[in-house]
Amino acid sequence: MKSRIAVALAAATALSLTGCAMGGTAPAASSAPAVTASAAPTGEITVWSWDVAATALKRLGTEYQSSHPGTTINVVDIGYDNAYDKISVGLQAGSGLPDLLTIETDHASGYLGEFPQGFVKLDSVIGDKKAVFDPSKWAAATGTDGGIYMVPWDSGTVALYYRSDYLKAAGVDPNSLTTWDALIAAGEKIKAATGHTLMSIDVSSGATFGMLMQQQGAWIFDANGNVAVNSDQAVAALTVLKTIQDKGLLKNVKGWDGRVSSTKAGDSAVHPEAVWWIGTLESEMKELSGKFGVVPLPAFGDSARTAANGGSNLAVPAQAKNPVLAADFAAWVLADAKNQASMMENEGLFPSYLPALKESIFTEPSAYFGGQKVYELFADQTAKIPPVNYTSDYAKASDIVGNAVVAAVLNGKDPKAVLDDAAKQIATATGRQIAG
Repeated sequence: MKSRIAVALAAATALSLTGCAMGGTAPAASSAPAVTASAAPTGEITVWSWDVAATALKRLGTEYQSSHPGTTINVVDIGYDNAYDKISVGLQAGSGLPDLLTIETDHASGYLGEFPQGFVKLDSVIGDKKAVFDPSKWAAATGTDGGIYMVPWDSGTVALYYRSDYLKAAGVDPNSLTTWDALIAAGEKIKAATGHTLMSIDVSSGATFGMLMQQQGAWIFDANGNVAVNSDQAVAALTVLKTIQDKGLLKNVKGWDGRVSSTKAGDSAVHPEAVWWIGTLESEMKELSGKFGVVPLPAFGDSARTAANGGSNLAVPAQAKNPVLAADFAAWVLADAKNQASMMENEGLFPSYLPALKESIFTEPSAYFGGQKVYELFADQTAKIPPVNYTSDYAKASDIVGNAVVAAVLNGKDPKAVLDDAAKQIATATGRQIAG
């Protein structure tokens, strides 16, 4: 979701190392409930969501009711602060949940792993649509049986935002920023010419480290669920951040407010961040209009030039009173190009549904970005986001990884050594084996 409330989750939830997962993290039991598609669902459902997501569902819920006589869609904005407490309590108790839930992707695997029979399988409703969704988001909602348990909603596709005035002053062509080595070299030129650092990040959050891992197809855990935070790709990612710090090109900030304040003050030249950052720039930094551009992330060799940070899904809990209507409404809202485009236009929610990215809104030039078609760039990258295996043990691993990033970047420790130590700690905490 593109909003301060939704983004603040990332900083508040320990690490916020992106929001994607690979199938295999959710041990969905063979007896997990399933829903059968209906041509004419009827009745009433209650939906839980928050912020702009709730606004979108209320608006589209009214439209759904008009085109589906005999249905009522009740959307309740439960607020973000206590949303997951309510969801967790309901899943544990086996009662108290509505018919449809908003669940962000960085929570999906944990819930599917802990409550393998807590959600309805949606194969008969959207099971044939795998090829037309963001692959990383589809994988996050897939169980070990290959079934799909959530409908992907919005994607947090990542690219590199840059201050065009700083790059111009330093004689740096943004199209030359194709590798991390090239970006670091450009950072030195920019600092010499303007006095500004290369990037401002919250090192302790681990978010940027996660992006750099994911674009290489790596993560804390590998495809088999083994601990892989000390892989060659992870070491390369952490080494890049340490190098940026060692060269005096990094400004360490604290949390969401620190990032916004630093960007607003113009401290740094680039910002690796998700598509929803556009909304933050346009709403909170109107005075910087015309001073930003966007290019794909720099690459590690032939790696992807994107990653993911954020995004959400709709899920039908097994205790839903009207699962057929809930599933049909979720698919109607999210597996439809026009509906998804309308949520982009009205609520700023960037679609996981790939056909929606062909709508005209994604090819319109942005005045804020000097006429660049920024959404088109993100649309081109969304299908290229590498799926990674989040697992249900992310929460146990997050603080350990965050401490390792701080040790290497801020305290000068060897990246390989701190990640080896982190891998051992995660293996002990989770009972998982270390990969390799």
